[in-house]
Amino acid sequence: MPTMPEQDDNGNDYEVGEWLRFGLRLGVTTALHPLEYAKVLMQIGFEPITPVPGRTLLGRPTMVLPNVFQYAAYIKHVDGFYGCFRGLSAKIIGNLLSAHFSEKIADELNLEVVKDSDSKRKGKEDRGASVDTEEEDRLLDEQFKKQLKRNLVVHAAGVAISQPFHVISIRMMAQFVGREKIYTGLWASIREIWSQEGIFGFFSGFVPRLLCDLGCMVVASSATYLASKYLIREREGRIYFSSISQFVFSSMFYPYHVVSTCMIVNGSRLKAGNLPNMEPYHDWRDCYARLKAAGQHKRGSSLFFRYASRPRVSKTSNSSFAPYPELKYTH
Repeated sequence: MPTMPEQDDNGNDYEVGEWLRFGLRLGVTTALHPLEYAKVLMQIGFEPITPVPGRTLLGRPTMVLPNVFQYAAYIKHVDGFYGCFRGLSAKIIGNLLSAHFSEKIADELNLEVVKDSDSKRKGKEDRGASVDTEEEDRLLDEQFKKQLKRNLVVHAAGVAISQPFHVISIRMMAQFVGREKIYTGLWASIREIWSQEGIFGFFSGFVPRLLCDLGCMVVASSATYLASKYLIREREGRIYFSSISQFVFSSMFYPYHVVSTCMIVNGSRLKAGNLPNMEPYHDWRDCYARLKAAGQHKRGSSLFFRYASRPRVSKTSNSSFAPYPELKYTH
């Protein structure tokens, strides 16, 4: 059993490692923000560049939309270099608060950080003790249950804490559509949301975002656990499978990400959230149903090969979709 100094060292090492990883993610998030900016505008259905004739990967004639790099270049062309980082400050603040307090909440609930089962097995082997398959499975079960509980709390708390800043960040970017200057800074954005929508305005799009985050995490973790227990015994294989499963299941839950972004903008004073740019939605379920019926529930999922398609209007819908603007981008 580890001594108290050893336990403190392990805790400190984990905390330092977590902050180093967060710092790295923060740098990557900043560098890739212009692409995320373009993706947000794709998700709310704004296509300012006229599609051009082209072909699909299978050779079928179609109308081709600009890829994410061309879209980001258009934003830079309109708003300049610094305009490509609109909404970044609110996003960083939300991520910082989320990373700090979500872990603190899990610690306060005595949800311990679980040591990897492979590390436990290696420690026993180093002491000369053999680890049979039954013991390894027991360690894996214990790790999965404890880690899942902690991850549920950390992810749910993280989404709740960061949501107000996520709303501000998305609306700052959505101003590009109507060229408004409503969400010009953090405090101006807070005053705008509070005066127009009250406290609930800060949690627009919260439920679908939470479902997307928790659903992807639970399903991916469960798939990795089952694969590790019954199919894959090597540590490297488990790591690769975990990365692949997260990618696959994030694609499955992606429509909820689109719904969350649309609900954050919908009904606000921004032109991007009102007709003719966006239909009025009663709630996030109505938004999901209408987007799926129109074949628009995966907008922005493809960043490189994007094709224009005429929205499929459901028979029960009386609303119309705005056509693509005739705005062309010139170098």
